Amino acid sequence: MASRDKYERIMDICKRRGIMWPSYEIYGGLSGFVDLGPVGVLIMNRIKEEWRDLFVRKQGNVEISTPILAPMIVFKASGHLSHFKDPMVECSSCHRRFRGDQLISQVGGEPLEGLSLKELQEKLSESDVRCPECGGELSKPRYFLTMFKTVIGPYRSSTGYARPEAAQGMFVDFKRVFEASRERLPIGVAQIGKALRNEISPRQGPIRLREFTIMEFEFFYDPLEDKCDRLIEVLDRKLRIVTCDERLSGREEPIEATVSEALEKNYIRSEWMAYFMALSTAFLEGLGIPRDKQRFHEKLPYERAHYSRQTFDQEVLLDRWGWTEVAGFAHRSDYDLKGHMKYSKVDLTVYRADPPPGRRIIPHVVEPSFGAERLLYAVLEYALTEKGDRVILGLPRRVAPYHLAVFPLLTREPLAIKAREIYEYLLDNRFDVYYDEKGSIGRRYARADEIGIPLALTVDYQTLEDETVTLRDRDTWGQLRVPVNGLDEILLRYYRDNSIDFKGLEKIVGGLPVSGVPHGDRSYC
Repeated sequence: MASRDKYERIMDICKRRGIMWPSYEIYGGLSGFVDLGPVGVLIMNRIKEEWRDLFVRKQGNVEISTPILAPMIVFKASGHLSHFKDPMVECSSCHRRFRGDQLISQVGGEPLEGLSLKELQEKLSESDVRCPECGGELSKPRYFLTMFKTVIGPYRSSTGYARPEAAQGMFVDFKRVFEASRERLPIGVAQIGKALRNEISPRQGPIRLREFTIMEFEFFYDPLEDKCDRLIEVLDRKLRIVTCDERLSGREEPIEATVSEALEKNYIRSEWMAYFMALSTAFLEGLGIPRDKQRFHEKLPYERAHYSRQTFDQEVLLDRWGWTEVAGFAHRSDYDLKGHMKYSKVDLTVYRADPPPGRRIIPHVVEPSFGAERLLYAVLEYALTEKGDRVILGLPRRVAPYHLAVFPLLTREPLAIKAREIYEYLLDNRFDVYYDEKGSIGRRYARADEIGIPLALTVDYQTLEDETVTLRDRDTWGQLRVPVNGLDEILLRYYRDNSIDFKGLEKIVGGLPVSGVPHGDRSYC
C-alpha cells in the first residue's frame, strides 16, 4: 500500500466503499465525469450543509435555484461568449488535443494563463513541448470555446449554452431577489448546483471535471458604502497570501498576514472580500484541511477573468497535484449587472435614500465560489490515515457520512432484535445511522473506519442484562461502556461540541442513569 500515492489509495477506497468512481464505467468511462456513490453523496451533502450554515444562514444571505441552461443572449451579456475560451493544440501524429497553456507545466514550468496565442506559441517552441501521449509535434494553438452549446426546443435558431458558473442566474434574478428581500443592501445571493465546462483534456480525476457542483454566492453592496460591518470579527485572523508583486518577483511562497495587515498593505482591495477569505480559511479548517496547507494565490492581471478587478484562488496542497484551486474570490464590480442592463434593456439600478436627496446605483459584487468535488477530494486526502495495515478516514464529525454505526455482536436473534430496536430509535431521533450485521465484528469495525464513521455502537449479551452498549472510537479504537438510556443526549452533546473527545464522553456518561430504551423525540443539530 505504501508504494501507491495517496490519490490511488483514496480512489481504491472510493470505489470499494461507495464514495466515488468514474462515470459510465462499464463502457470504459468518460473523461471529466465522476459519479458519487451512496457514501459520497452523504459526505458531499454534509459539506454543502456546512457551507450553507457558514455563508448563507449565519450571514443572513439568501439562496435561490436557477436553470443550468440559458439562452445565448445571457452569455453575450456576461462576456462569456467572447472570453470563455482556452488555447488548444493538436498532435500532428495521434491527433489528440490538449490545453496548450497547461502543457508548459509538464516540462517544469508554471501553467500560463492569459497569454496571447502568439506568446503561447513562443513559449511552447522555447520549451520544445511535444505531445504527452506519443511525442509527436504539436500544432499552433487556437482558441476553443469551453461552453457546451445546445438547441433549446425544436428551432435551430434558439441557441442555448450550459452555464459554466452559477453566477449569471443570480445576476439575472437580482431585481426579483432584491425586491423579495425588502430592498436591502448589502445582500448575498447564493446557489448550489451543477455547472458544465467543456474542458479540452481533463486528466485529473475529480480535480478537473466537465460537469461539477459549484457552491457560489454573489454579494451585492453599495460601492459608496463598501465598509464591511463584520470585519472586526476577523481582523486578527491570519491569511496566507501569494500576492501579484511576489509572483512578479519570482516568489511563490505565501506572505502570512492578518486580515488587518492585508487590507492596510493593499494586498486585498475589498473589505468584504477579505472578510469572506477569512471565513473560508476557517471553513476549510473545519473540513480537516490545516491552515498551513492552504494559501490564497492572486491572479496576475492577464490571468484574471474578463469580469474581475482582483482575483484570488484559494488553493490546497495535494499529494499528487501540488497546489490546487478549490475556491475562487473575485471582485466583479458592476460588470455583470451593466452587461445585462445593456442587453436586456431592463433597469437593474437600485435606489438609495442616503445621503439625501437620494441616488440610483448599480451594486458592486464580490464573489466567493467553491468547487464541491475538489473540496470533497481534498477532504478525503487530508482524512486518510493508516494504522498498521488498516486504513481510516479520519473525517471531522460534521462531515462524516453517518453519525454512528450500530452492530449486533452476533447475528443471533436476541442481539439482532435489540440492535434493530436501538437503530430505529436513533433514526427516529434524526441521527444518520449505519447498520451492519454481516461478517465478524472486527471486519465491520474496519468497514466503518474506511468510510469515516466516528463511533460504532455494539450490542452484546451484556446489553440484554444491563441495558448498556459498547461505544468504539474510530480514531483511537478506544471503547467505552455506555447506558442505552440517555444515548440520544450523549450523542447530541458529542456532535454539538467538537471540544469533547472520546475520553470526554466518560464524564458525560457518568451522570446518566441505566434503564430501558428511552421514548420521546429529540432532533439532531
